[in-house]
Amino acid sequence: PLSVTLLIDTSGSTAKDLKYETGSLAKFLNALVREGNPEDAASLYSFNDQVTLLNSFTRRLTRLEDSLKPLKADSGTSLYDAIYLSTSALRDREGRHVIVVVTDGGDTTSTKKFSDARSAAQKADAIFFPIVVVPITNPAGRNIGGEHALETLAVSTGGRAFYPTVGPELDLTFADILRELRTQYLIGFYPRGVSAGDGKFHTVRLELPKRKDLRISTRTGYYGVVSR
Repeated sequence: PLSVTLLIDTSGSTAKDLKYETGSLAKFLNALVREGNPEDAASLYSFNDQVTLLNSFTRRLTRLEDSLKPLKADSGTSLYDAIYLSTSALRDREGRHVIVVVTDGGDTTSTKKFSDARSAAQKADAIFFPIVVVPITNPAGRNIGGEHALETLAVSTGGRAFYPTVGPELDLTFADILRELRTQYLIGFYPRGVSAGDGKFHTVRLELPKRKDLRISTRTGYYGVVSR
């Protein structure tokens, strides 16, 4: 089963596109609950300069959809705080852990750093999918540094970043993520020469030398204290 944490950026810079983003999120939640594993569940957070838990893990669509309707755009962006705080509820859940964030890419008001957010996601064994809605295609009007940080976080957890425009592209992005999550292989192993619970980060590399036609997407490593 999937435990999917959804983070939606409600900072002032998202005002123009927030209505479209919540609409696409609602479609994604509908597909997640109605078409997948009967134990799949989602939690929902919004974030601007504050991080707000809208719904803890649930399969009740009406609760999730009702939480999306009143959202308003205002204030700054505490993206790293949102990632960091949302992982605590993921850690002990059975099955696969996923974080999906819809944002315009920047972080302006977090107390946590990028390294804190990445460490928290890795310790929660969560795959991270940032959806960066980019209304401006010119690099001069975008937060390239913020986008690069999100790409790095995605790659380190086995996820990938998306850059759709609002409308049909955003809907297709959510559909791509759901399809990817439902067509994964789970590979487990017992490491040699590693003390259980040592708390260190251990690098992992997966190679398929005889299958160049396949794209590998996997986390870059794990912390011994939460390995399983």
